[in-house]
Amino acid sequence: MDTRTIGRVTVTLPSLDEPGLYLSNVQSLEGGRGIVQDFQYADADLRSLDLADTQLVSGRVTNLRAARVHLERLRLNSVEFVACDLGSATWRDSKLSRVVFRDCKLMGANLVELALDDVLFEGCRLDYAMLENVRATGPVAFSRCVLTEASMTGCDLTQAVLGTCTLRLTEFGKGRYQSLDLRGSDLSSVHGVERLSKVIIDRTQEPELTAALLAQLNVTYSEDLDAPR
Repeated sequence: MDTRTIGRVTVTLPSLDEPGLYLSNVQSLEGGRGIVQDFQYADADLRSLDLADTQLVSGRVTNLRAARVHLERLRLNSVEFVACDLGSATWRDSKLSRVVFRDCKLMGANLVELALDDVLFEGCRLDYAMLENVRATGPVAFSRCVLTEASMTGCDLTQAVLGTCTLRLTEFGKGRYQSLDLRGSDLSSVHGVERLSKVIIDRTQEPELTAALLAQLNVTYSEDLDAPR
């Protein structure tokens, strides 16, 4: 099995190039019995994508664009998403295992009650996304992603990686972040810095965390008090 190591996390990737595996082109991600397997879905431009109680197993989704996306109670195993634009998707109550999102857009997405095991987000845009009760049940990594003004509430990202990501005004709400690897990401404007106890950073990131904390405390510097008005 192919793997990717990012920081201290090694993610097992989808097994889509194994000898004997043939991916059939499909016209829809809706399976007749609630399962789509050994598939390839490409170049779809949809007004809406609604999936519920569906299993996607061993497949690749490429260049999918959908204006409205609602996903619920999905089970994904060994699936790759490449250059997909899922817009402000609502994705709830699902389990993802050995799943890769590469160069995808989930801007403004609502990701709720997702269990992630061997999941990699690489080069993705998650600006303004809301992650609620998202749990890393196995290796999880965000690499070179943009999470501008994204927010996390009730998430368990223990031992996950947010490596070399844009975290401008990203909010860390209540959750578990122990051993979350933040190396390479700019932390100077994150919100909720007091909740990042026991995370992993480089020494060079100390001033960034300090700047974030001071901004959050809204301190006044003495020289500003003495400045002429």
